[in-house]
Amino acid sequence: MPSPEIQVKVKDVRRFLRRANFFEKAAPDVATALAHHGYIQIDPLNVCGRMHDLILRNRVAAYREGDLMRHLHGEEGVPHVAAKRTAFEHHLPGKNILVAFPQDAWPFMLSEMEARARRPGAWSGKLTPREKAFAPQLLAELKARGPLSSEDLHDGRSSYHGWGASTLAKSTLQKLFFHGRVLIAARKSQRRYYALPESVLPAAVLKQKHPDAQELARWMVITRLRQHRLVALKKAELALVEDRVQAVVVADGPRLYCLREDVAHFEDSKAESGPVRLLAPLDPIIYNRNLTEKLWGFSYTWEVYTPAHKRVRGYYALPVLSGDELVGHIDPKVDREAGRLMIQNRSVRRGHSSADAVKELARFLGVR
Repeated sequence: MPSPEIQVKVKDVRRFLRRANFFEKAAPDVATALAHHGYIQIDPLNVCGRMHDLILRNRVAAYREGDLMRHLHGEEGVPHVAAKRTAFEHHLPGKNILVAFPQDAWPFMLSEMEARARRPGAWSGKLTPREKAFAPQLLAELKARGPLSSEDLHDGRSSYHGWGASTLAKSTLQKLFFHGRVLIAARKSQRRYYALPESVLPAAVLKQKHPDAQELARWMVITRLRQHRLVALKKAELALVEDRVQAVVVADGPRLYCLREDVAHFEDSKAESGPVRLLAPLDPIIYNRNLTEKLWGFSYTWEVYTPAHKRVRGYYALPVLSGDELVGHIDPKVDREAGRLMIQNRSVRRGHSSADAVKELARFLGVR
């Protein structure tokens, strides 16, 4: 039976989102945050810290730059063995978005992996005849030698143009990863080192059965709720998760849904503003740009892919969260060689200060 809807004010929603995102009480560790959100998006760009680190530093107590990768793979040069791993890297089903997942997500990857192996596609689709012929040799090397990068498997004669400028080893490994036949076992300076799945995940995880189509669809909706904590649902989506969700009607706004276990965050009347925070451009709290504008009155575009002459805020501008308001942006860039954090653009509403937040980001990055 569906729960009666609850009526809330916009300010209540904003406070709910702060609490449900660990902004008022930090998660004790990466594993807790990862389980809570269902996944954390991974992005290699490092302008002022990488996306996943910028997301988690606002959620995890004493988080250090690189802690997500250490959680996934162990210390560089000393990777986890399969029995000790609790998370893995892969793409969201149906999307080319690389994320960190807790292990319980594994069976929900299988259908998409098998589908990719059958359909055409230069980047993630079925193997070309040349890649198919090379794959057994590559897999045998991984079995014999353990985690390897594409460079370890490139003999200098296998230049290849299956997808952009590549090598046969690189293109084959990339596709085998999408197909679930190899997994990322380690990273060294962001270079991927692949291994067979049994070297990365425990046998009990790999043996889990395929969920059926309805189970997969239900998992996808619940995962979106876990990731964003408050979302709009279509009628068909609601039917899949009606037993797990609570309808939330925002005054003069949209009808949204949260997980029932999150309802307590609305009931807590104590407002704790906490420090001013610089949000990651793809932070779950602002990921849905239309909803961000409706709930926060803040129109935001991540301008990494915007031509320079059309940018308003800057290449990697971070929204500024002050209490229950988004009050502007900071566009920082770290100069590792000089050991400095430079602010290229700043616009913060009068009455709010971002100075402490900028200093905190610099400390996090280990620069001035």
